[in-house]
Amino acid sequence: MLKNFTFLLILCLSLSAKAQINRSQSQTNIDNRFLDIENDTINPNSNEIEVQLSGKTHYTDYKKISINNDSTFVDTTLTIQKYYKFNALRKDNLELQQLANQGQTFNTLAYSFDNNTLYPKIGARAKHFNYFEPEDIDYYYVPTPTTELMYRTGLEQGQVLDGIFTFNTSPQFNASVAFRGLRSLGKYRNTLTDYGNMRVTLNYLTKNKRYSNHSHIAAQDLINNENGGLTDESIVAFVNNDPNFKDRNRMVTNFTDANNVLRGNRYFIDHYYKLWQKNDTIKNRPFDVRIGHNFNYEVKNYQYNQDAANTIFGSAFTTKIDDKLKYNKLFNEVYLGANAPDIFGEVRFKVSHFKYNYAYKSIVITNDQIINSNLNGNTLSVGGEWKTNFKKFNVKADASSIVSGDLTGYHISGAASYVKDSIFEVRAMAYSNSKSPNFNFILNQSDYKSYNWQNNFSNEKTTTLGIELDAKKWIYASAQITNITNYTYFDAPEDGGQTKPAQASQSVNYLKVKLSKEIKFGKFALDNQFIYQNVSSGSDVFRVPDFITRNTLYYSNYLFKGKPLFLQTGVTFKYFSKYYMNSYNPLISEFYLQNEQEFGGYPLFDFFVNAQIRTIRLYLNFEHFNADFGKHDYFAAPANPYRDFTIRFGLVWNFFI
Repeated sequence: MLKNFTFLLILCLSLSAKAQINRSQSQTNIDNRFLDIENDTINPNSNEIEVQLSGKTHYTDYKKISINNDSTFVDTTLTIQKYYKFNALRKDNLELQQLANQGQTFNTLAYSFDNNTLYPKIGARAKHFNYFEPEDIDYYYVPTPTTELMYRTGLEQGQVLDGIFTFNTSPQFNASVAFRGLRSLGKYRNTLTDYGNMRVTLNYLTKNKRYSNHSHIAAQDLINNENGGLTDESIVAFVNNDPNFKDRNRMVTNFTDANNVLRGNRYFIDHYYKLWQKNDTIKNRPFDVRIGHNFNYEVKNYQYNQDAANTIFGSAFTTKIDDKLKYNKLFNEVYLGANAPDIFGEVRFKVSHFKYNYAYKSIVITNDQIINSNLNGNTLSVGGEWKTNFKKFNVKADASSIVSGDLTGYHISGAASYVKDSIFEVRAMAYSNSKSPNFNFILNQSDYKSYNWQNNFSNEKTTTLGIELDAKKWIYASAQITNITNYTYFDAPEDGGQTKPAQASQSVNYLKVKLSKEIKFGKFALDNQFIYQNVSSGSDVFRVPDFITRNTLYYSNYLFKGKPLFLQTGVTFKYFSKYYMNSYNPLISEFYLQNEQEFGGYPLFDFFVNAQIRTIRLYLNFEHFNADFGKHDYFAAPANPYRDFTIRFGLVWNFFI
């Protein structure tokens, strides 16, 4: 591995000049790594020198645009935050704990309740960590063709590769094609992961800026082999560090013949046309009236296959398990909006239609009830949005309510922020939501007898109050208080029965406080994140660790004459307190409560060596290098250990043509 890292380092040094855009002669010694692209500002270390990628283009011309129309620059910097996001999700996973193999699911250590949807989802939440939702899709605006390649080694015959190619045919039309492929065999029996996520995007804006269109197509295929976790005997061997089982493939699992699959195809359009627009160039007061339309059609298929029924899930109707579910939804929203930033801000009135069909092959007749084959229906909702800026204040409000149809629900959210120059920003938010639990809580069918149910649950009602302080030179701090009525969860009865959906009779009161602070001293830095959590009511059904911490001590500097190489190296420590960690059920791809044993309380140390050569970022990570230094009690879920010590290598490389 070290030889491969050294070879690629030398290769990248030799190729880096060819992979860059030609800069003007006076800028050849300036590098993109000096630019704090994520914050749309120039880092003070650059002495505020503007960098030209060519005689006609600037780094600020290469933009990513979110579903909310917020834009950031294509980021080629190497920061500690980028290191945290260098994983298969490409997100900071501080609040998650992954099972042993790359591509397996995550146990959730902390929660955020800020989703303003009115509608339930399909369920199978353990399968959706690697699934691209509409809010995960970026649109691009680039003056020249641009490519980003991300590669990372997997575990035992595997890797993940994420490639994005974006281009334009004119300043008005930009498109991108992206594909993420992941395959990893894993160290334990029957834990192969095989993912494919394809995304195609379109970003179009007419010359007169009256018509805008953000569209995408996503086709995704996520396959996991499942083994049901280790047997009791293998758990004992793992905890006691039995030398006969250093090869984890020798450990016995509950089964080796199952897999679950999630497939999805989505067609998404978000576009508007300005019916009238005016720009007062003297008073700089733009004003427009627009009509818009949001379209989202998506089909998902979830399937669980097992060659032979296993008693771990109880008795079965058949000897071979083949559970299939199909879900499709159609969402249309039409809105009329007015935008006058210097007068009243932006206001929008909207009407939405949601049609759904959650379906199995046929009805199921049990001794207790007749279980329908599908849930289908329509809803009509109305709502409005408003946002404005007043001097240093920013205010947003959003409200919608279902007025007719087969579901009921509403959501109300408001947020206000105050910015004090570049010193600090304070944000406050309030959120209230009522919606049906996910469909798999209501209806489920399986070849396993105990996994057939149809329930008439009440709406979950969630209320959240939060405040956030972002003082870049001092500290980041946030606090959220959440109350959930009719909290819906999966339970495992104490009599040894099977996983069942349930609704809590008691409200859940959940407090989450998060603190972040980086301390720098010379070439060294200590980056700290700490999360405190408390469940004052409902702790019997809502489980989280009391605290989570991550601390990274690292060194950064330039190497070699002329500064061709920027190096970051250090140690990361992660820890969360013991608690009754949720257990994983691969049949329904959900986590459920367990009351038998507490997990957590083990330290995780990673050593890393990261480097940057122009727009190439190289990552070498020695994950969990302390695995054999103490007790072997590191589990990501009951009967599912976290990974042992392993060496991972990867890179992220941007090409600008």
